[in-house]
Amino acid sequence: MKKYFIALAITALAGFTASAQSDKKVITTTDYDQATRALGFNVGKLVYRYNVNPNWLPDGKFWYTVAVPGGVEFVLINPADGSRKTGPDKKSILPDAGGAGAAAGGGRRRGGNGNESLSPDGKKAVYIKDWNLWVRDVETKKETQLTFDGVKDFGYATDNAGWTHSDRPIMLWSPDSKKIATFQQDQRHVSTMYLVSTNVGAPRLEEWKYPLPQDTAIVKIHRVIIEVDNPKVIRLKMGPDEHRGTLSDDIASSGGYDDNEWNADGTKLFFVGTSRDHKVEKVRIADATTGNVKEVFTETVATQYESGQGTINNRFLDKTNEIIWYSERDDWGHLYMYDATTGKLKHQITKGAWVVTQLLKVDEANKVLYFMANGREPGRDPYYAHFYSVNFDGSNLKLLTPEDGNHNITFSPDGKYFTDNYSQPHVPPVSVLRDIKGKLILELERTDISKLLATGWKPAEPIKVKSADGKWDLYGLMFKPKDFDPNKKYPIVNYVYPGPQGGGVGSRSFGPSRGDHQALADLGFLVVIIDGACNPDRSKSFHDACY
Repeated sequence: MKKYFIALAITALAGFTASAQSDKKVITTTDYDQATRALGFNVGKLVYRYNVNPNWLPDGKFWYTVAVPGGVEFVLINPADGSRKTGPDKKSILPDAGGAGAAAGGGRRRGGNGNESLSPDGKKAVYIKDWNLWVRDVETKKETQLTFDGVKDFGYATDNAGWTHSDRPIMLWSPDSKKIATFQQDQRHVSTMYLVSTNVGAPRLEEWKYPLPQDTAIVKIHRVIIEVDNPKVIRLKMGPDEHRGTLSDDIASSGGYDDNEWNADGTKLFFVGTSRDHKVEKVRIADATTGNVKEVFTETVATQYESGQGTINNRFLDKTNEIIWYSERDDWGHLYMYDATTGKLKHQITKGAWVVTQLLKVDEANKVLYFMANGREPGRDPYYAHFYSVNFDGSNLKLLTPEDGNHNITFSPDGKYFTDNYSQPHVPPVSVLRDIKGKLILELERTDISKLLATGWKPAEPIKVKSADGKWDLYGLMFKPKDFDPNKKYPIVNYVYPGPQGGGVGSRSFGPSRGDHQALADLGFLVVIIDGACNPDRSKSFHDACY
């Protein structure tokens, strides 16, 4: 890393002219050594009580660890009464827990190995073998073939978007572990990509299918539902869909089979089909027994549709026969309620000049949604994420995390509480526990950066500028040299990582370092990062500015 940093700095220094500063400066080996002190592996160890990552226990309590001077502190919290217990090791706070009792709760189950998909009940594992799907009984190890007509480049559940691929199956188990939703993927008609490895010894040649602009058609998926216990393939009665998701060109951006959702008893499958150009979204519901498909509604956009900012926000509410749908039709990403029977819009749930980013929890019993959103609180950085609740009918919108900053939420498995680590790029985190109504239960930690400050460390400076056309306020960060002199002139390094997928700034949360930006600044530069127009997390028109 140090060699990479020095090479980068030398490249930047090639344009370092005498006219850029009021006096010439010769960079020495000592200067480089001083600059590396701003890199993450040096500054990270000077931060204590930095964020809370809860491990929830079956009795509703949770534990976590934080770095403290001289070691690690273990903390046990009881949300019911707000009590706190600390100790030097796990046994001191959980004497009877052992290994299993302290496992984190609420996580997603994963298969026995990375190329298997484990059923919700943990009894079955599905995998790909010779382009077909097989299921293995976890207890008896018995293997049963589920499909038989998969062939090369037209196999079942294959994970290949071209730019990313693996050997794991892309599929979705039904809640009762009796069915899987997946597809037979036809990639026979697209281009082939080759990659030769560079390594000691003989190179290896990798070959896979990779759609290119020259291809007249892209990869197609033929949707199927497979009954597992008595193997049967039910083909959905529709034509093939193009290999596209509502978040990206991959249908497994989240790691699972995106844009698919079972109802509770596994009799219906809600899914969304996306056109090659991401302009048309078709919402459908399939009968898992017959394969019949109902066309519910279609949304067409002029540029591209997205179902959220990094998370798919569409939900199927089978009990009330409704669909929560994410759309940017009014220039802002918001939630809408549709009738799943008629396909008609019932009402808009959220509205205003701000953007819903992630729908985190749907409380069907109380008809309340819990979500993250940006830009609603006046006078704050529009990229700061806050946590809200709102009723299904759009009433009683409530801010649950009132502090000015970027909030990161973790729910308890029972949904009654959440932990919140909130901070700003230049303000260290505070970690709190709240109940689901937003009531503050306990301040858990307040990050200690006193040793970091003692080294002369200074945080990045948030900045706001106007876009060249004067239309947009643009937000970013500026890194100044440790010995910054306001009476001097400095060359500017503009760190640019533009694109509709994300800006250069990254997280708005605190960090003692951000790559090598501060280290480069300490060599005598002003380093600037701006999230310009065309980046996500704001309005649709802002995102589409360079479409």
